[in-house]
Amino acid sequence: MSETGQGVLPSQAIKAMVAAGQITATEPIFKGQVQPASLDLRLGTKAYRVRASFLTGNDKTVQSRLQEFQMHEIDLAGGAVLEKGCVYVVPLMEGLKLPKDINAVANAKSSTGRLDLFTRCITDNGIEFDRIEAGYKGPLYAEISPRSFSVLVRPGMRLNQIRFRRGKTELTDEWLQVLHDDIGLVDGDAQIDQGLGFSVDLAMPDSLVGYRAKPHTGLIDLDLINHYTPAKYWEPVFAESGRIILDPGAFYILVSREAVHIPPNCAAEMAPYLAMVGEFRVHYAGFFDPGFGNANAGGKGSRGVLEVRCHEAPFALEHGQSVGRLIYEYMAEVPDILYGADLKSNYQGQGLKLSKHFKAT
Repeated sequence: MSETGQGVLPSQAIKAMVAAGQITATEPIFKGQVQPASLDLRLGTKAYRVRASFLTGNDKTVQSRLQEFQMHEIDLAGGAVLEKGCVYVVPLMEGLKLPKDINAVANAKSSTGRLDLFTRCITDNGIEFDRIEAGYKGPLYAEISPRSFSVLVRPGMRLNQIRFRRGKTELTDEWLQVLHDDIGLVDGDAQIDQGLGFSVDLAMPDSLVGYRAKPHTGLIDLDLINHYTPAKYWEPVFAESGRIILDPGAFYILVSREAVHIPPNCAAEMAPYLAMVGEFRVHYAGFFDPGFGNANAGGKGSRGVLEVRCHEAPFALEHGQSVGRLIYEYMAEVPDILYGADLKSNYQGQGLKLSKHFKAT
């Protein structure tokens, strides 16, 4: 489907970029950072508490803007707390020397999004969050704003990831329909309109349809896996007659009604907003790797977890209501590793699931 060499770059191409010096790092990049269609980015040794989020703008660097917005500097060595409701900028260990035909896009990792840890990538001369122009040469920074929970972080932690693209990447609706007819992108009928539509599941057998973050909780150490008791941080959400009402500003974990399939020759990104169906955001960590939901990679029936925040006014959400869409992209090549097959993937074959930091319920 893709022209030769065009599309999202796979794991083996990312490794080649590291070897060629197109991806730089202050500490050696290790095997576990390379995902099927992305590279995990690591926090550096310091963080800057800033009074406001910002973009650098043309002909300006992040360091120069920090002189305007910085409140104080924090040493991350040994661990440091990033407090709920505050904004931080953290220099990352990785930097870029991109060729002129390769651009990049960043996104929060799944566990980051499920903790309501709002994370975006910023660059020198940047006019957009998470979007990096072809040919960019310079450092990378993470803007981090904990929204529901204060977190303990250390150098080397991986909160966001980056994808690299060359040329045409997005599948047209016509190709999506062909692909669905051939292999099935979702169970049942596919709603295809500027991407693959998905809806919310509010009709589970026990009526537990999600979780809502509690407003006043303890600290979460991001190094502790399968450690925290969910009830101390989350309230269960139960549907009544297939409906829940979202409170403005509250953060919810819900799940898609559809089981999603990303074939090995594609990647996908979840569009965070679908303004025409309501003023709420449905995803903060939008990358879906090749092999997600693929039966051969151990993931038949993987559903998309929705990280939902409602804006402006209370909103009644109904079972099966359309809430967003997946944008499928060509891979330049099939990656040499697939999500869930050769990796210890936390969310393959998932249903409704909190981040990996919480004990299974």
